[in-house]
Amino acid sequence: MQRLRGLAEQLGVVYQQISDTYSTYQRQRELFCRSGCGECCLHPGIEASVLEMLPLAIRLYDEGTAEQTLEALQQHEKPGCFFYQRFSEDGKQGQCGVYQQRPAICRLFGAAGYTGREGQVELSVCKVIKADHPQALKDSLIALESDPPPMIRNGKEQVRQIDYELGGRNLPINEAMVQALEKVLFEGYYASMAEPEPVIPLDDPLDYARPA
Repeated sequence: MQRLRGLAEQLGVVYQQISDTYSTYQRQRELFCRSGCGECCLHPGIEASVLEMLPLAIRLYDEGTAEQTLEALQQHEKPGCFFYQRFSEDGKQGQCGVYQQRPAICRLFGAAGYTGREGQVELSVCKVIKADHPQALKDSLIALESDPPPMIRNGKEQVRQIDYELGGRNLPINEAMVQALEKVLFEGYYASMAEPEPVIPLDDPLDYARPA
């Protein structure tokens, strides 16, 4: 369990770096998300690694709600992220219920760069941002060479480098969360079963060396 906590701490540092880098670009280029928009959270194609979900899984474990959340996740049938809180009937208005522990993909989404088929830098922008900020989008596309966007692959690689076993494979986001919770609960169970070696108090350390 201690190893998982160490990974989560490292992720916290990387997540802050990613958030600073990508949100700074989006603010500077004025390609920011619409307030209260949750369309991306409903997308069935959102994927994350088990590693990305680890900080949230540990938080839920520490709060004593990991098993309850795991059961709810296994029965969850609505489209989109389990932790998305819907505020409108169509679900497009809402907010993240675990914003501080959201995975890397959520920190990279909005406006960021990717490599095109011929190796060129392309700009990935969600449809809502495109509709809300057409002039900013046009200016950003013109400035791709002089002001390139942070690359999605770089952010994902920062995360993978922490642990390639847990971070090397992307899964549907809810499935990744299920596996993260299962891993944390498994490690937590065996950590709680481990008992320290008994300590025998001695009045005199030489007692064991004296003949009976």
